[in-house]
Parts: sequence; structure tokens; C-alpha cells
Amino acid sequence: MDRMEQMPQPDRRLVEELARVTRETVREELREQTRKQRRTALLYAASGAVALYAGAAVALAVGLALALGLPDWAAALITAAVLGVAAYLLRNAARPHAGKPGHTVGGDAPGAPPSGLGTAYPPMPAAPPAADEAGPAAPRQDDVDPEARERE
Repeated sequence: MDRMEQMPQPDRRLVEELARVTRETVREELREQTRKQRRTALLYAASGAVALYAGAAVALAVGLALALGLPDWAAALITAAVLGVAAYLLRNAARPHAGKPGHTVGGDAPGAPPSGLGTAYPPMPAAPPAADEAGPAAPRQDDVDPEARERE
């Protein structure tokens, strides 16, 4: 039998009313949070679009300044090369593992999944930790359990 059916009628109505009020409150709170997040996302998107146009205006200004002393095609080529180098440097700065030894740039490390999510296994230390650094030494496989001696 359902627990709701076992309750007296006034208690059942109270539980149903409480559940309804709780659902409405949670829905309203989620709507409010979603509204705030939508506004924040819209502002970030607008900021990105404006920054893109600002970058294009700077690139145009650099190209026009170079075109005063160089042929137009050379000014455009130099501007494109500078922007390409800046993009490359920014991409490398965004990678946290770009400068670590043992990592091959442009490919996955050995044992890494092809998705680029990192290594498949955690790195193994070169040597086991010393007993004084890591606290008491871990028991070796050939050690005999002292409690087993007492039971014998």
C-alpha cells in the first residue's frame, strides 16, 4: 500500500500542498537564475563581437600605416604575418602543457587517448618514496603479518 493512502485526509492534503509550493518555489528560483545567466552570456557574446571588430580596426590601422611607406600588398602581408604570429603565441599560451618535457607538440603523448584529454594512466614516480618522507614504510610482500603469529 502507498504511504500517501495510509495518511489521514488532512495530512495528505497538507503534504500535497507542501510539495506543490516547494515545486513552484524551486521553479521560480531556477527561472531567476537562468534569466541572470542568459543576460551574462549575452553580455559576454556582445563583448566578444565588439572585441573582434576592435581587433579588425587595429589590424586595418596597422596595414594602412605600413602602406604609407610600402606597397599595399606588402603592408597587408606584413599585417597578416604579425596577426598569425600573435595567434600562434596566444594558442601556445593557452596550453598548460606546452612547455613540459616529454610532450610532443602536435601529437598525443604515448598512452594518451586520441581525444586529447590527457594521459590514460597517472605518471609513475621514478623511485618509491623514502620511509622518512612518506611516514612509516609500507609492508613488503614477504613480511609476515604479526597478528598471524599471535594466532598460531
